[in-house]
Amino acid sequence: MKTLIKNGRVIDPANGIDAPMNILIENGKIISVSEAGNEDADKIIDASDCWVVPGLIDMHVHLRDPGQLHKETIKTGTRAAAAGGFTTVCCMPNTSPVIDSAETVKYINETAVREGAVRVLPVGSITRGLAGESLSEIQKMKQAGICAISDDGKTVENPALFVAALKLAKELNLPVLSHCEPEDEITERDIKLAKETGAKLHICHVSTAKSVELIRAAQKAGQPVTAEVTPHHFTLTQNDNPNGKDPNFKMAPPLRTPADRAAIIAALKDGTIAAIATDHAPHHENEKNVGYENAANGIIGLETAVALAISELAGVLTPLELVAKFTSNPAKILGLDLGHLSVGATADITIIDPAATSIIDKAKFESLSKNTPFHGREVTGRVVCTIIEGETICLQTA
Repeated sequence: MKTLIKNGRVIDPANGIDAPMNILIENGKIISVSEAGNEDADKIIDASDCWVVPGLIDMHVHLRDPGQLHKETIKTGTRAAAAGGFTTVCCMPNTSPVIDSAETVKYINETAVREGAVRVLPVGSITRGLAGESLSEIQKMKQAGICAISDDGKTVENPALFVAALKLAKELNLPVLSHCEPEDEITERDIKLAKETGAKLHICHVSTAKSVELIRAAQKAGQPVTAEVTPHHFTLTQNDNPNGKDPNFKMAPPLRTPADRAAIIAALKDGTIAAIATDHAPHHENEKNVGYENAANGIIGLETAVALAISELAGVLTPLELVAKFTSNPAKILGLDLGHLSVGATADITIIDPAATSIIDKAKFESLSKNTPFHGREVTGRVVCTIIEGETICLQTA
């Protein structure tokens, strides 16, 4: 079966394309990208007035499976991803049990194949049980299919143990995704230790101007350090939380000052921050509606990321630059042959209407949880279609 996507504005940063083009798909692969539109096709998708981009990649999500199925499941989380335009998500290891063994990696892979709507790439933990005391079965997990390692949600406090992880990650060609808390201090430490080992270090959810400076300096010195930012950190500041008491604004790292937000946006523009990742963190309402101090950290983000990025960054980044933050850049960081629309590539494609306006409504989310600070917010930009390995999924999103 052949599917033709016609009349769209194809934006493919990996190949430097930003032009009206047509894409022909067959057997899950892209077989042509051209200006001509007369190819024979069994199915035609009219993408008039829309962007046609590589399937989006989210480097940082929490699917809560195994063990926390009251928050999210692989089924509901990947449906939320598809609704948000993501065709690949990297799931973090703070599950129950922790993703610290080949057996748990195998469970996630098998469940994702059976129940998932999009591609799921597990991230293995750096330390067993996220306890920071001994290394996980990193080599075995690599063989089982992890894409990176991280003790996400926790910092590896022991410098010697972190160095051992960095050295092993370099041997295995695995990126190390670092959760830095306190952010500036640990960002500086981890950059220094990564330099000593030559490992690929990726700083998760950057939120401060100081960390931006540290990352920028390391990159200028030629160090392979990359970074991501979440939509909530480039959209919101600590001033947006009414009375500082709404638990839907509680996250780690926390919302920062307007000056920090400005530094993050500047870093997106100059390339210091290469990727946008959601840190999708679903929590049951009983874990959020317990007062600000006792509420769990984190918000969901898969179904609002594209609209927030277009709404907040359209005047800062070109469409080509913006799309790169969701596609070719995370693919490069993770070493994936994804995030591009080359002939012969896997047909992972996202179609976005950049001018559509809507009101975010958490009741319409595919995610099992509804913990968002963006309910009721007017936004511009909407995912209208997600295509995964040539299969079309059209889920309406915010």
